[in-house]
Amino acid sequence: MFNLKKKDLKELDLMLLFSTIALSIIGLVVLYSAYGGNIKPILTQLFATILGFIIILILCTVDLDFIKRSYWYVYGLMIILLIMTLALGRGLDEWGSRSWVYIGSFSFQPSEIAKVGIIFSLAAFLDKHKFDVNDRKTLAKIILMAGFPIGLILLQPDFGTAMVYVFFVAAMIFIAGISWKWIGIFAGLGLIIGFVVLTNLSGYRLDRIENFLDPSRDTSGSNWQQQQGLIAIGSGMLTGRGYLRGSQSQYGYIPEKETDFIFSVLAEELGFIGSIIVISLFAIIIMRLVIIAKTSKNTFITNMLTGIAGLLFIHIFENISMTIGLMPVTGIPLPFFSYGGTFQLISLINIGLALSASMQKKQYDDGIIDEENLNLINVSVLSQ
Repeated sequence: MFNLKKKDLKELDLMLLFSTIALSIIGLVVLYSAYGGNIKPILTQLFATILGFIIILILCTVDLDFIKRSYWYVYGLMIILLIMTLALGRGLDEWGSRSWVYIGSFSFQPSEIAKVGIIFSLAAFLDKHKFDVNDRKTLAKIILMAGFPIGLILLQPDFGTAMVYVFFVAAMIFIAGISWKWIGIFAGLGLIIGFVVLTNLSGYRLDRIENFLDPSRDTSGSNWQQQQGLIAIGSGMLTGRGYLRGSQSQYGYIPEKETDFIFSVLAEELGFIGSIIVISLFAIIIMRLVIIAKTSKNTFITNMLTGIAGLLFIHIFENISMTIGLMPVTGIPLPFFSYGGTFQLISLINIGLALSASMQKKQYDDGIIDEENLNLINVSVLSQ
């Protein structure tokens, strides 16, 4: 499991590491302000951050080729967690979905943990079938493998998180080499399903779509959150109102300012300059993930990093876009900023896997090609 011989410390992606450290520190600082200068509520976030960086150090010594062999066990564990959420989950009245599992006073969100497990498992499966990904039977297995956890999340019901899964799964399958014929078919099916879903929305989900289409609608009710978030962002102007001095943030005008709308706190108090610095750091992380994936000769690592990049990108894009009115409001948190120990820990684990991958880019273990890979190579050669 641990194999330092396969790691090249000189290849460690320092830009990815330092950008993550910077965002984690800024995130804690902004979260402290979102809680009005109260340190007690962010101790969980601080603990998750410290634990996350310890796990990063451990992951940097892990042989990814070794642990990928257990991907079915990882996948099975993720499915068990999601099924457990349906049976024991709480939060339907507060957040509209049974997403949280409580063990005594400790709580966690299994769907967040499952993200990294599904990415890891699907990456290994796509690597195993890299030469027959467009075969109908193989593609059916891939869709079933990815679709089952998405279906379980929809049953919670957590539509926003399910869409996050759809995005990074689609990115992984695309990079794995799916043909344009299948892309066209799935895109068509997606449009049909999307139309059916949109025409059958009700309650707060319908309100969010209608508020997005008409920003002036119900500004004192269902659209209050986004309107107050926009006011906060606009009032920050170039340099911001000052740390701990944002009127919208400090006087409780913005609902969920510690989680979904924490970017509004950042923009109000640190202004356009602070926002651009944070967005630039996010861009560096996504760019480095793409570069590591592109330059790796290990298809498993390429698949996995594509999923991680897709996961972080959709979180960043959706969260920031909804606060500035470019997307409907959803419960999608901002990595390294939004409160949530589970989400913070999983975000850092994803970075740890990427840093480990940056030091390990060989295709096969110790240069040895096993029988399965040899058969796949022979098939590829014969097909040419």
